Amino acid sequence: MIRVRLFWRDVENMTTVGFIGSGYIGSTIARLAIEAGHQVVLSNSRGPETLADTAAELGPRASAATSGEAAAAGDIVVVTVPVKAFPDLTAAPLAGKTVIDTCNYGPERDGHIPELDSKSLTSSELLLRYIPDAMLVKAFNNIFFKHLLSLARPAGAADRSYLPIAGDSAPAKAAVTEFIESLGYSVVDAGPLADSWRQARGTPVWGTPYGPFSNEKGQPVGQDAIRAALATATR
Repeated sequence: MIRVRLFWRDVENMTTVGFIGSGYIGSTIARLAIEAGHQVVLSNSRGPETLADTAAELGPRASAATSGEAAAAGDIVVVTVPVKAFPDLTAAPLAGKTVIDTCNYGPERDGHIPELDSKSLTSSELLLRYIPDAMLVKAFNNIFFKHLLSLARPAGAADRSYLPIAGDSAPAKAAVTEFIESLGYSVVDAGPLADSWRQARGTPVWGTPYGPFSNEKGQPVGQDAIRAALATATR
């Protein structure tokens, strides 16, 4: 059952969102985007036919495609894949696009990547090496997918939660902020991509502020708590 919220009511500003990867976070963002009235184009590494049921459940504003087609179709493109899959991305369809990076590095899944183990790069800076002409914004990587779904609130709600974003492009940050706000969240600017480690896995802003995973509804988090968690991160 899809719950219709329609937080963003300006029909002229509806966006097509392409998804490279359609796991828990990707499919949750897609669901919220559909509820807000956006179009979504889903893709994964196994082919569009494996996403037919998901697209059908989401309804007529959702479709499934190849990764290249999803990237080409999106006004905004969400990259939500394992970090070890970064070399498999095709850069050309993402050139000039606003791209949201939801990815978290985990050596137990991704293998050891020297630049990330040595902390000479953030995972977003590594991603940018593979898609150098994209305008990359780190977002959605610090929240449990069930909390992301349950904590969305309309603009002006007293219990509206905040999500951090990091990026180097002001226009891309503005586009991502507008998109996130349409989904039911407000935004804290966490600085450039070089500072995106402050919201990486294991930092104070990762997961914990929104409550334990055992509480699937989560708990709302205001901007002061998010800013404080970002400020206390250590590398």
